[in-house]
Amino acid sequence: MINLLQATFVILILGGTLVVAKLLSPYVARVFTRAPSRLDRFLNPVENALYRVIGVDPLHVMGWKEYFLSGLFLNIVQMAIAFLVLSYQGILPLNPQGFSGMNWDLALNTVVSFATNTNLQHYNGETTLSYLSQMSAIQFLQFTSAATGICMGVAMVRGFIVGSKDLGNFYVDFVRSLTRLLIPLCVVAALLLVWLGIPQSLNGYKTVTTIQGATQSILIGPVASLVSIMQLGTNGGGYYGANSAYPFQNPNPVSDVLEISLMLLLPTALIFVFGELLGKKREYRPIMIGAYSLFAIDLVIAFIPTIPLGPGIETRFGGFFSAFWTVVTTAVTTGSVNTQLAAMHPLTILAAFMGMLIQATPGGKGVGLMYMIMFIVITVFVVGLMSGRTPEYLGIKITARDVKLVMIAFLVHPLIILIPTVLAFATGAAAQMGLQADSIGFTRVLYEFTSAAANNGSDFLGAAANTPFFNISTAIVIFLGRYAPIGILLALAGSMIGRKRSPEVGLKTDSLVFSIVLVGSILVLVALTFFPFLALGPILQYFQGQVNSLG
Repeated sequence: MINLLQATFVILILGGTLVVAKLLSPYVARVFTRAPSRLDRFLNPVENALYRVIGVDPLHVMGWKEYFLSGLFLNIVQMAIAFLVLSYQGILPLNPQGFSGMNWDLALNTVVSFATNTNLQHYNGETTLSYLSQMSAIQFLQFTSAATGICMGVAMVRGFIVGSKDLGNFYVDFVRSLTRLLIPLCVVAALLLVWLGIPQSLNGYKTVTTIQGATQSILIGPVASLVSIMQLGTNGGGYYGANSAYPFQNPNPVSDVLEISLMLLLPTALIFVFGELLGKKREYRPIMIGAYSLFAIDLVIAFIPTIPLGPGIETRFGGFFSAFWTVVTTAVTTGSVNTQLAAMHPLTILAAFMGMLIQATPGGKGVGLMYMIMFIVITVFVVGLMSGRTPEYLGIKITARDVKLVMIAFLVHPLIILIPTVLAFATGAAAQMGLQADSIGFTRVLYEFTSAAANNGSDFLGAAANTPFFNISTAIVIFLGRYAPIGILLALAGSMIGRKRSPEVGLKTDSLVFSIVLVGSILVLVALTFFPFLALGPILQYFQGQVNSLG
């Protein structure tokens, strides 16, 4: 268990992030309501020029199908551009290390992974990617995927706003989320990271002679700018294969705390934005209470064991900050790591699984909010059945079609996790990597596909999974895990537009009681679906006493 000082650290980090997120939320809401701003004088000309270049009418409004397909089409085009950059980086500029192009299956996996905000890495960036690939493919997709997630979340909220007639214009939301939110925040974050010792350079790797007389390469590059968007955008893909366990990506405990806060900032702020956009600020409460209650449960599970320094644990951070990071990075679907997951206690891994299976604790920016609204609709329906009342949310009657949509969205997840997990063992793909059909091997393969489906990106396998089976199968899972639920939930939001609303307050969804029921419903739903598989993995590891599978 953690001690009083460590518990105080947790409270201060989470409390500080909540305060900053609350202060940021009115500005974020104004960005997406196109409210007048002092920035308009500088940014309107830039944004209008972009709209003219891409042929977009900023006054055009979209229904759910057009909004969703616009985002999907744009993301696919971005994937194609990044695929060409990665495949032909050997003949492109900004490649002082002379790296050759990626194999097609690894390039496919990488572009799908980064374009969907997953950032699952089957390569080591410092020995694989040129500066051009890191900046024009990896960082480019980290910005665009983060912007896409935010846009989709905001669009879903618009469906529930009283008097709403459309879901907005995807391209306008996309541009404004970049110019007015992500880029400014990332500039500030990158400057702070440089100040804390993270390099930002295009001068190539340095070769030095150590005091023992050996030769060593200092692997520096545009690291700070990448780390800022990878954490703020809940992307997770790092400059180095060791991710945030590498000293140049996360040099000290202060940078560790800052990066944890950056991961939590936008997913938390968007929950406040939900109330701002609805015009009913109290309605953010069940989402916030539900998300952070589930997050607290995960932390308690992860902190039950005391994690000492051992193989795979980064000595600069120790067991406490490693376990804390692991829970945060899976709760917000970032996927970055500051230690080897194989060094973590099975209960910490179980907590990580819970974050990825729920995806709303508070989940990725935008998409986590969508999942929590999905859980609310399910809970409202269950409460309606139990009380004999017509299920309503925000005065809108919940129909049988609504419940079917949210259940389909929920069931996509277990299907795309469990089927490829079984195939990995049945086809021998797991055995070819040296993974046995025991609790350790099952945990690692189940985690790989859970992380892919949740668009998280953390994994046990790393570059060892650079095989055709895992590159192609995880790319398919990532794609379906991203776009299938988003499309279905946008269809739900689109169906809410123009519906008759009851003036009478039925079920009070902004109450503490409803928040408790919501948390219970989510836990029961996830436990019923995934418990047998968790029992074969981390839970069995715990009872077998496998505290650190590296030791």
